[in-house]
Amino acid sequence: MNERPWSPETVANDHRLVALDANVLIYVLEGNEEFGAQARAVVDAVDGGVLAASMATVGQVEILAGPARIGDAGVFERTADEIRSLGITLVPLTSAVAEDAAWIRGTAGAGLADAIHVAAAQATGATAFITNDRRIKSRPNLDVFYLDDLALE
Repeated sequence: MNERPWSPETVANDHRLVALDANVLIYVLEGNEEFGAQARAVVDAVDGGVLAASMATVGQVEILAGPARIGDAGVFERTADEIRSLGITLVPLTSAVAEDAAWIRGTAGAGLADAIHVAAAQATGATAFITNDRRIKSRPNLDVFYLDDLALE
């Protein structure tokens, strides 16, 4: 677990590929006052080529549920387009990812979506996972970085 200040650049120095939790994009899209600036720094680093990133497609479900909840098809479509345009590799729920997620869920007590996120990260070879969910812990070959520890310049 990484609980020291970090930046996208320092993470990029040690990790070729990072995986993102859906909350990173949700904070940006919803303009979250508390964590929006940190999330924006991560998304800008991905968009600018500083970080290569992946995200489980379950993250799309989590992100798009907000616009669907308000029933705004236009916002839903724009949000879906934004997700696709960010240059994030979207990782589908394959049988192998599902099996790994089941193991993670069963042995680490993770929730279903969190277990899928971690399993998808591992499937892509990501060695870092960026989230703001303190229930998600580092594991062998996957360092977890929390948004609230990100040092903004």
